[in-house]
Amino acid sequence: MGRVIARLGRHTASLPPTALAEVAATTERDPFRILIGCLLSLRTRDETTAGAAARLFALADGPAALAALPVATIERTIFPVGFYRTKARNLVRVAEELLTRFGGRVPAELDALLTLPGVGRKTANLVVTFGFGRPGICVDTHVHRITNRLGFVRTRTPEETEWALRAKLPRRHWIGLNDLLVAFGQTCCQPLSPHCSRCPVAGLCHRVGVVRAR
Repeated sequence: MGRVIARLGRHTASLPPTALAEVAATTERDPFRILIGCLLSLRTRDETTAGAAARLFALADGPAALAALPVATIERTIFPVGFYRTKARNLVRVAEELLTRFGGRVPAELDALLTLPGVGRKTANLVVTFGFGRPGICVDTHVHRITNRLGFVRTRTPEETEWALRAKLPRRHWIGLNDLLVAFGQTCCQPLSPHCSRCPVAGLCHRVGVVRAR
């Protein structure tokens, strides 16, 4: 897997950053903005997430300001992200819990993050890695699909993939894995008909589950 990561690192260096990587870079890795950006990004395209996050942060740059916003205002601001009404309510609840339970600060511990409304393992791991620079493995659909397609793991769910990667992948690769495979999955190793003919790691891939390729 180390050879795959090295090749993909060179391949994706010229690609545009993912929405969350851009949020992290432009906010000096502010854990609050990364957390909110992660929650907005769920089931939403990167370009939509980036615009919604920018509009929301212009109104609320911290938990207190976010908790004070009416839910209807948040809904209008973050539209058209997926499930924007549910997300608006969760964002207010997250802000309130950060204020009441964590002194207005985003916790750096995975278990504490998982107690926040709407925060699953994917989001919690992204906050730990992007926001605090601590080792974690964020597994989304891209990471789950590509690591199975490569033959590196054989798992049925993203959570199983996370634990399998924690057991097999050296810790030095954990933090950057999600950003690397998301960029690769969006541009080359797509769910249906991946671009195997121009894949930089085609010779290292078992192509598990690939029925049709370009």
